[in-house]
Amino acid sequence: MGLPVLFLLLSLAFSFPLISSALVVMSKGTSLSVEKPDILVSPNGDFSAGFYSVGDNAYCFAIWFSNSLTVVWMANRDQPINGKHSKLSLLKNGNLILTDANKLNVWTTNTVSLSFVQLFLHNTGNLVLCNNEGLILWESFHFPTDTLLPQQLLTRNTKLVSSISQTNFSSGFYEFLFGNDYLLHIVYNSPDVSNIYWSSTWPVYNISRIAVLNSLGNFSSSDGFTFMSFDYGAVLHRRLTLDYDGNIRLYSWEEEENTWVVSWQAIQTPCNIPGACGANSLCSYVIGSGRKCSCLPGYKMKNRSDWAYGCEPQFHLSCNKNESKFQLLSHADFYGNDFGVFLNYTLDHCKDICLKSCDCKAFQYTLRHGYTICYPKMLLLNGSRYPNLNGNIYLKLPKNKFLSNDNPLEEFSLNCSSKSTLQSSKYNENGTVKFMLWFACGVGGLEIICIFVVWFLLIKTRKNSSADKEGYVLATTGFRYFTYAELKKATKAAANISSLEGIIDPMLEGKYDMGEMEALVQVALQCVEEDKDARPTMSQVVEMLSYQEKDSVP
Repeated sequence: MGLPVLFLLLSLAFSFPLISSALVVMSKGTSLSVEKPDILVSPNGDFSAGFYSVGDNAYCFAIWFSNSLTVVWMANRDQPINGKHSKLSLLKNGNLILTDANKLNVWTTNTVSLSFVQLFLHNTGNLVLCNNEGLILWESFHFPTDTLLPQQLLTRNTKLVSSISQTNFSSGFYEFLFGNDYLLHIVYNSPDVSNIYWSSTWPVYNISRIAVLNSLGNFSSSDGFTFMSFDYGAVLHRRLTLDYDGNIRLYSWEEEENTWVVSWQAIQTPCNIPGACGANSLCSYVIGSGRKCSCLPGYKMKNRSDWAYGCEPQFHLSCNKNESKFQLLSHADFYGNDFGVFLNYTLDHCKDICLKSCDCKAFQYTLRHGYTICYPKMLLLNGSRYPNLNGNIYLKLPKNKFLSNDNPLEEFSLNCSSKSTLQSSKYNENGTVKFMLWFACGVGGLEIICIFVVWFLLIKTRKNSSADKEGYVLATTGFRYFTYAELKKATKAAANISSLEGIIDPMLEGKYDMGEMEALVQVALQCVEEDKDARPTMSQVVEMLSYQEKDSVP
């Protein structure tokens, strides 16, 4: 295949980018797809709904703030769909379904209606499916993910579930919900342990479970718990989000700074949140510096980009007590997971208890009210370290891993301080915008590669030519630009070969295959169809080129 013609094809194909369009409603029998990135927009323009990119060729149907691209709801957060041949469809029976490339149902509203049904996005950010009588068949406000919007109720049947991390929108380990005691709780639910670490604890007689945030910044709950944002009364965009670090925060949109600011949060010391840094690690917090996580000596991070996975040992701990020693970690603690509490034991006695148990990973030794207390640990979770913390941790290590200096911890800073604002918009790009950015970058990269390769070939083969004197307008790289009329004329080449030859760069000096030229011009014409829906996608263009290249191999 001639490289100049390949460059011509790519230039034409990418001169007509796909443009997304905004919809107000979605009616029966219609659908949205990633490949045709239409979005639903609320009447006031504050919210948008559509396909949101969550990874490489992975998408979720989501709702986001139009100005900040901050996601507030996802339909399929735990089962992203493929970017090709996946779509959201409103069936004629009134059911809204999300199907993947293999035509399997990934998510559905499970609704049925024989009458006229429409899907539209309210000014409140509530995605609603209703019939022509105004009866609501389904609404996103009844199925929150990690965010509560003003006027959205939190009830006994709903809860907020955090994301796994700042870049992974799948369901995480933290939940904000009403308990069976009718109080609000934040719960840590990991595969290994589950516990409540924050409660509203208001002594008010109550038999209902309902809470709501209003648009002015006041949150009130049936259990008597209430709070107001520091900017209460101002008319702003607001959201109450259970963040991936386990803290629930009220955010207000700062118009001048074009960012979200924290106007209230439940927990002031992030290290008190279970799983703050994962297993086998210590969390430290300094006001103004944020939270820091450290793997214990002899341990390494499981995932260098996500502390939720914690740390893992780089050694095997033997049950032979003579092969282990203890590393001192001063002013440290691992809350819970003790297999006993031993009062007035000496330090040597406590060491001996841990050495005799194969399951003992460390022990805490504390002096309290004149008594020494020994806490042998089976698991090293909820680790924290403060200068004023009373007690030390003695970490059990193989002798060959023992370090002579105390407290040899490697620290890593996290952007999770109490003053933290919004997650970077780098990770909150609209799926449509992100798709177009990657599309443009890929186009630019391919064109640059083609330019340099062809330029190199032309330097080797170029001879004195007077083509520029014959009415050709050459680009700086030596390539011609062709009009649509010229290309359309060339399609007649099957009947008149001279027509096609008239638009082929004379610098090729006849060194090309005429069959290839005919096929390439046909593909190029498809790429510049006036109807954008009739144009092939990038993947289809590549597939057609690859097919042609295989056919041309002798």
